[in-house]
Amino acid sequence: MESQTVKWKHYFLYLAFIYAILYFLHTNLLLNNRPIRIKKWPHLPLRFRHDGTFKILQVADMHFGSGLLSRCRDVLPSHFHYCSDLNTTRFLKTMIQLEKPDFVAFTGDNIFGPSTTDAAESLLSAFGPVMESGIPWAAVLGNHDQESSMTREELMSFISLMDYSLGMFLDIDGFGNYNLSVYGAPGSHLANSSVLNLFFLDSGDRETVQGVRTYGWIKESQLNWLRSASRELQVQNQEVKYVIKTQPVDASAALAFFHIPIPEVRQLYYQKLVGRFGEGVACSSVNSGVLKTLVSIKDVKAVFIGHDHTNDFCGNLEGIWFCYGGGFGYHGYGRIGLARRARVILAELRKGDKEWMGVERIKTWKRLDDENLSKIDEQVLWELSPSR
Repeated sequence: MESQTVKWKHYFLYLAFIYAILYFLHTNLLLNNRPIRIKKWPHLPLRFRHDGTFKILQVADMHFGSGLLSRCRDVLPSHFHYCSDLNTTRFLKTMIQLEKPDFVAFTGDNIFGPSTTDAAESLLSAFGPVMESGIPWAAVLGNHDQESSMTREELMSFISLMDYSLGMFLDIDGFGNYNLSVYGAPGSHLANSSVLNLFFLDSGDRETVQGVRTYGWIKESQLNWLRSASRELQVQNQEVKYVIKTQPVDASAALAFFHIPIPEVRQLYYQKLVGRFGEGVACSSVNSGVLKTLVSIKDVKAVFIGHDHTNDFCGNLEGIWFCYGGGFGYHGYGRIGLARRARVILAELRKGDKEWMGVERIKTWKRLDDENLSKIDEQVLWELSPSR
């Protein structure tokens, strides 16, 4: 009996010792005179809701600078004196509260390098509202993010360590190439399977081709990775079909996100569009075959881009929709009288006899930062063939 009592004493002393160490680390351990903190992770995996929907908020071209010191561009004269990066912060908070997205995708030029001497501080401020919300998010880089105190590699490393961020990068060209899987609705036979894949690609910044400066482009190593990742996901989808023989399984759909448009987007000027073609398409002089690759892998239904702030249209190229987010940030250029805006993407599952199935429909619309937060240009981008 006495030995048992001694064991319990040792056990409690051991627990007290461990608790004391953890308390010390939590309260006293410093790095550069700052307490060390652990990244907060969202609830994973990404998953469709019980109602069979998954909503994404696209934020393009925040161009965040130094907060209150970074004044707005291209706003009405009556607004200029009290307009700054804080207007961008307010708009992002408002969009999160209004649309209640399941995920936020930032498609580049998140910060405007020339307007900040501390890229890390600018990133923390720019992404602050989404981190405070606890919503999972991811980002790619644009052509202005690295023009301050961090390289592109350092920027993506920092972003990947931020609260609730799912950003990462692979050992291929660029920084910020990755795939995120969205799983089926809870309780369905696809609850543990990816039904929607989100591809993020780094479209680069500036490059020189035969002595002429041009914008960056998606390289062959990235396209090889995209083909491989898509093929692997489709194989997994076939395996699910084999295991679940009593229910038909829809092929998984995919969306892609990057900053700089591909050259073919220029052709959309001559086609029927939903939205505004407000400026010329600023793209690379190099056509690396992105469209050809997307068509060949067959699962990407829509691509979401930024870069050209006064473009906010969606247009179809060979069966794939290309949609601009529209200028979001107030420190980025725009057009006087043209409201800043954000894009919302909604994926909906097909309702089976007793449960949710694969993706049936992908819709999108935009919200304006006006008095009514107007909802405009709602459209269906893709819908599962009725033959299924």
